[in-house]
Amino acid sequence: MNVIYRPLEPADKAAIMSFLGRVPEFAPDEIPVAEEVLDACTGNPLTSGYYCLIAENDGRVAGYVCYGNTPLTKGNWEIYWIAVDPVSQGLGIGRELMRRAEAGIRSRGGWQVTLETSSTPLYDKTRRFYLKCGYAEITRIPDFYDRGDDLVMYFKKLDQASEDRQ
Repeated sequence: MNVIYRPLEPADKAAIMSFLGRVPEFAPDEIPVAEEVLDACTGNPLTSGYYCLIAENDGRVAGYVCYGNTPLTKGNWEIYWIAVDPVSQGLGIGRELMRRAEAGIRSRGGWQVTLETSSTPLYDKTRRFYLKCGYAEITRIPDFYDRGDDLVMYFKKLDQASEDRQ
């Protein structure tokens, strides 16, 4: 395994779109939204407000993370999307993408991160991942995505001793 991490390039989009279709947590209606964000990030990365990092494993795109400053806030940033190709999951790629996104947020003056996900059992693994990365659940909005599918919001303060739980 030889993993490198780098900024998103336009040529990465096809590989990302391909594996998103195989990630069970990505619903079919979410994929066009992820594509729209990728297009914004590659089309005009300086003004889009999105920062995307790629994990490349043995020359193949294996995962990505997209984050940005929450509009109208100074230090709050959001992790909008993170996904790892199912064939590369369990190798620590997701955790390293999160660590690098948090470092990027710190370097741009951010001091805290929020992120959101679903409450359904399909997202159990996702919620455990966020907890392992040091995020705390801070709120739920009932029936946000659908009846019985709450929005679960997580939070992490970056300027405290909140390093990842190893």
